[in-house]
Amino acid sequence: MVLDVHVLGTASARPTPERAVSGSLVKGPDGIAIVDCGEGFQTRYALQRRRLKRHSVGETLKPSAVDVLAFTHGHLDHTWGALPWLQSMDLENRQQPLLIIGPTSAEVAEALLNDEPLPEAAPSADLARQWMAWFALGGDMIRFPIRWVLGVVNADRWVEVDPTSGKARLLEEMPQPEGWGNSSLRPVPTQHTVPSCGWMVQQKAMAGKFDRARADEMQLTTKQRAMVARGENITDANGETIAASWFRGGERAAVSVLISGDTATTPEAWDDSLAPTLLIHEATFLEEQHDKAEEHMHSTAAGAVASAQAVGATYLALTHYSNRIKNSKTPEDEAKTAADGVAVVALNDNDRLVVDDDGDLTHLKWGSEGWVLANIPPNR
Repeated sequence: MVLDVHVLGTASARPTPERAVSGSLVKGPDGIAIVDCGEGFQTRYALQRRRLKRHSVGETLKPSAVDVLAFTHGHLDHTWGALPWLQSMDLENRQQPLLIIGPTSAEVAEALLNDEPLPEAAPSADLARQWMAWFALGGDMIRFPIRWVLGVVNADRWVEVDPTSGKARLLEEMPQPEGWGNSSLRPVPTQHTVPSCGWMVQQKAMAGKFDRARADEMQLTTKQRAMVARGENITDANGETIAASWFRGGERAAVSVLISGDTATTPEAWDDSLAPTLLIHEATFLEEQHDKAEEHMHSTAAGAVASAQAVGATYLALTHYSNRIKNSKTPEDEAKTAADGVAVVALNDNDRLVVDDDGDLTHLKWGSEGWVLANIPPNR
């Protein structure tokens, strides 16, 4: 099982002819998590499905496999494609439940719980304000089951909003996407001009690789191999037990992908205990605009490296470039200069990043002839 990440937009607030605004997906063993859903996302998703059908036969991105839409924050370049896509899925008679989740402030959460008007100080980009507008525009009439959940991430406090009444109830804990058992979704606090968080999709630790050489040496039959591979002990012709544990190494570490969304460099809550296998981090500005990055609570390419080091990431992928950045090689070069052992790649629209069970990364770059394998720097 692997985590297959598709990055469908690498622009910042303003799209360019080559770059769309934010929207990524992580396909794992349980289903698909969408992280952010900017303008035109449903069209981009459909195009990526067609690309897979043509260039990666056997791989799919069925909309019915999408279990969660997770927002990093409420700025429109990260949210404006959501309602049209939800309505399209409704028209296509979707039946599967969907979790929609994102961050808010403590003040907004309390107002919702107390059935009070949202605080005047709450920014227009707060997700609660947007969701209320979406409900009024038909979001409350969508027929397939949706859970609308907002969280005060630092306090681990989660409320579920009823789209019909607008009222909220306090949850005991953050819900996971329905049906997920091999993977989990985790919010990671970030620092931006509105309530924000990153989202980490983590695959559970896996059993060690099956020792084929030992099975060959012991001359196990096909049936016996299948049994010990499933963890079942077997008995040889002499009545001696052959333990399944003999054919597995130690448990492999869990692998994970963390998508930061918009954030200042090295958010306060980040520490290396998170240790994502892959960090996909914004690089809105180059170092010459370092002051502007700090002013707007964004990151430079070198700042993304600092974030990767702070969080203990093995690989760093850059995205979310301002329209001043014409070529992703420029931020990539700046990041590599500061990398100090962090393996860095720079993304373009429709690229894929595949994390395998051993924590190795494959970067598939999109081009006119399909995806091509890019060189990955060695990890730490």
